[in-house]
Amino acid sequence: MSAQIIEKDGIPAFAVLPFAEYERLVAIAENKIDAADVLAYRQGREESFPDTLIDSLVKGDHPIKVYRNYRRLTQQELADRIGKSKPYVAKLEAGERTGTIDVLSKIAEALKVDLDQLA
Repeated sequence: MSAQIIEKDGIPAFAVLPFAEYERLVAIAENKIDAADVLAYRQGREESFPDTLIDSLVKGDHPIKVYRNYRRLTQQELADRIGKSKPYVAKLEAGERTGTIDVLSKIAEALKVDLDQLA
């Protein structure tokens, strides 16, 4: 690998490398991430979701509603779990409100998903 090292104040700050080498390194990193995801799934640390759930998200359905339905919760049940009202949950799902990080964190916990899955 041939890389040009650029220093700032005598300390290496940047590495410039051929684009083909960059692509090769990205592919290696992606393969390692994919392998780690597969291992986590096989060890039961990651949950897989059915295609219908993914299709609903891709179609643009609100993630809170999609995951709530997947977990077979009513809006009232979710509201009770997060300490909010049913109309509040309905407005979140309709996109009429955006929840605070605190509320979204509680929803993610109640739905057993990562917070970023609700974004």
